[in-house]
Amino acid sequence: MITFRKAALLTAFIITAVYYLRSSDPTLSAPTETSVNPPANTPAGWKQDHEGTAPKSTAVSESSVARPYPPPRLVSKKQAAQQPLAEVVTKNLRDQLAYQFEYDKGGKFPAYIWQTWKYTPGQADFGDNFRPAEASWTELHPGFVHEVVTDSEALYLLKHLYASVPEVIEAYEALPIPVMKADFFRYLILLARGGIYTDIDTTAIRSATDWLPEEVPRSSVGLVVGIEADPDRADWKDWYSRRIQFCQWTIQAKPGHPVLQDIVATITEDTLRMKKKGTLTAKKPEKSIMEFTGPAVWTDTIFNYLNNPTYFKPSDGKNISWETFTGIEAAKKVGDVVVLPITSFSPGVQQMGAKEPDDPMAFVKHDFEERARHSVLGLTAFTGTWKPESERIHPEREGQADGQQQS
Repeated sequence: MITFRKAALLTAFIITAVYYLRSSDPTLSAPTETSVNPPANTPAGWKQDHEGTAPKSTAVSESSVARPYPPPRLVSKKQAAQQPLAEVVTKNLRDQLAYQFEYDKGGKFPAYIWQTWKYTPGQADFGDNFRPAEASWTELHPGFVHEVVTDSEALYLLKHLYASVPEVIEAYEALPIPVMKADFFRYLILLARGGIYTDIDTTAIRSATDWLPEEVPRSSVGLVVGIEADPDRADWKDWYSRRIQFCQWTIQAKPGHPVLQDIVATITEDTLRMKKKGTLTAKKPEKSIMEFTGPAVWTDTIFNYLNNPTYFKPSDGKNISWETFTGIEAAKKVGDVVVLPITSFSPGVQQMGAKEPDDPMAFVKHDFEERARHSVLGLTAFTGTWKPESERIHPEREGQADGQQQS
């Protein structure tokens, strides 16, 4: 006869046996659901990477989740096998940058427009004088992601993008003058993300989709720059830093381009060297802004790249110099770099052969009259063109520099 005690023990045994049988069978396990909600502290505002207009989809995917920063760009399936972490860490700075930000010349130009300013367009202090210029980029590029990045956001974004290269962040934070950080940011964001960087006081005249001639395959170009200065005069050194000077108020690039790798490494190395020596100060800088982070070092870096046989070998065997680009009135392609004439990014300056903003080759207008002025070392530096007025205009030649016809 089964007693109550025996029945209870038998029931407990059966339940235990069934539990262990179910837990050991993977087909009977309950499915799990992955949350697609972002962390509670994730700030809004950053959008997903684009290489053109985003495809329409109603499905919820990882890339559609709000992020505090743009997601990593997809890596080509053809890339080489991943290197061991220890091997990457021991590489020098230039090798680390090349590894972290791979250059794919055959890829598309990312549809990004990057700008920096103290305020976002949504803030009242943004400045009414900048609103039409800022809006022009959105209006002419409806399929692009357009970001105006504030100073605090810039540091947050760069810390994410360059977390694996801490020397870069150390250099960025060590720069003693805001305009130096603004210069450095444009190179850093284009190296990591690509797209277009343009100063807040620039107005888009034509869409970037029209900047390259139709006969030039987009897959053969990785960097698009414009000429800022082409002074055909004997005393050009009294007015400009280089005989041909490339502007850096507007740049278009594919991520990882070697020119960007080089200039980021150069500025990082120079900054950390001066920091160690104790010469990285705002009062007595070892280098001028032009030579340290501005158009002078930018121009030198481009010419160094064009004359590096690793990347490009001229058919005539001659070095690429200012003579290659002086006086051009149409886009000129050398290797994977397209150089636009002075009219393209400096229309209406009424010198050095620049034509008016209604010219077919005029793409971007830089607002030289209303550009933001920053007090730097008791001098005046301008957004985009950082050479102080004391280096550009001599007191005895007041009024001659910008309006005078070139002799």
